[in-house]
Amino acid sequence: MNICILGDSITWGANDYERGGWVERLKVHCMERYDDIDIYNLGISGNNTDDLLERFEVEATRRDPNLIIFAIGINDSQYIEEKNNVRVKISRFSANLSNLFNTAKKMTNNIIFVGLIEVDESKTMPTLWNIKKYYDNDNVKKYNKVIGDFCEEREVQYINIEKVINKDDLEDGLHPNSQGHEKIFQKILMEIKQFLEDER
Repeated sequence: MNICILGDSITWGANDYERGGWVERLKVHCMERYDDIDIYNLGISGNNTDDLLERFEVEATRRDPNLIIFAIGINDSQYIEEKNNVRVKISRFSANLSNLFNTAKKMTNNIIFVGLIEVDESKTMPTLWNIKKYYDNDNVKKYNKVIGDFCEEREVQYINIEKVINKDDLEDGLHPNSQGHEKIFQKILMEIKQFLEDER
C-alpha cells in the first residue's frame, strides 16, 4: 500500500532535529510494523495550495497511492506586510481544495485533509526570518474553517490539529520542534490506525 502525504515545510519536517518530522515518524512506525506500507513525504517548504496544485498530479500519480493525505494551508493564510495582502485569498483557497480533491479522486477514494496548527504570534508578526511575512491565528482559524467545512460537505475525513500543540512545541512560532512533531504524529496515527490495520 502506498501513502502520499503532501504539504509544506511542516509536512516536510522542518525543525525536528531528532527524527525528521511527523511524516518521517509515521514512516518509521509503519516500517517497523508492516511489510507492505510505503509512505512518501511530498512536503515542500513554502508551498501553498497554488504550488501544490502545480505538482500534485504528476508526483502522486507516479506513486499509485492508496491513501492521499493533504496537510496544506498555513502558507495560504500568510500575508505580506498588510492583513489584506494574503498569499492565497480565501475564495481561491476553497477552489484549490476542490481541485486537489477532484484530482485525488481519480487515484483513490481514500483522501484525508489535515487542519492547521495555531502559531505563536509573538514570533510570527512578523516572522523571525522575514520581516515582511506575517502569520496570525485569526487567519489560521479562517482557513482552518474552510478546510473543515469543505470536508464536512464532501464527507471527507478531516483531522483537526488546531489545539494539538502549544507555544512550547513551536521552534520559531510557526514550525513545530521535535516535541511538537511527535504530538502531531501521535494524533495522525490515532486517526488513521484503523485504516492501516484494515488495509494490511
